[in-house]
Amino acid sequence: MSIWGKIGGGAAGLLVGGPIGAAVGAVAGHFLIDRDPSAADPGVAFTIAMIALSAKMAKADGIVTDEEIEAFDRVFRVPPGEQASVRRFFDLARQDTAGYEIYAGQIARLYAGKPAILEDILDGLFEIAAADGVLHPNENAFLERVADIFGFAPGEYRRIRASHFPPDAADPYVVLGVDYDATDEEIKRSYYRLVRENHPDSLMARGVPPEFIKLATDKLAAINGAYEKIVAERVAP
Repeated sequence: MSIWGKIGGGAAGLLVGGPIGAAVGAVAGHFLIDRDPSAADPGVAFTIAMIALSAKMAKADGIVTDEEIEAFDRVFRVPPGEQASVRRFFDLARQDTAGYEIYAGQIARLYAGKPAILEDILDGLFEIAAADGVLHPNENAFLERVADIFGFAPGEYRRIRASHFPPDAADPYVVLGVDYDATDEEIKRSYYRLVRENHPDSLMARGVPPEFIKLATDKLAAINGAYEKIVAERVAP
């Protein structure tokens, strides 16, 4: 079931709180009767975070293009009946990049101890950045800073970026996040961890919206390809 209808009702503003909640509350224009934070749907929080950071990601290179907006719509497949309210929130957040570190910090706290979800969010942001086929230096700086706030080391950021942009995308060691001198066991361990984290069943179990599963499926294909390439190179005479 899609979660978009829950956002339009103003639930997000009360359930998430902070700058994200304030922005959504301003768009929704009314309050939810049930204000119990324990009732928060992780899928709602995830989607709100993605709208806010996606909008600011699109603004990072100075202008929000139609391609970037289309990329956002493609990732989330917003139902026609919800497009107006979602677009109002997107437009509110994309006015400038100011405050993105506060948004990122809130998201990091929301998913503390859950790096797989934080990586899902970064993957979505990379999709926005990739809309025009080029990773602008300001976009890279934006994403690198968000990754740092999320707790990812520089090598982990490079691994995540490799799933979306060349030339690292062609380097199987970067895709798997392992050193070139890693042992076979270390490579296998990293591979199985990434497969487990990016399997569609795992994403659904951690509350990622169904609209977002395709990104993980594409990433999983790259991970499998990288592992097969390394294995083939190491067994070659």
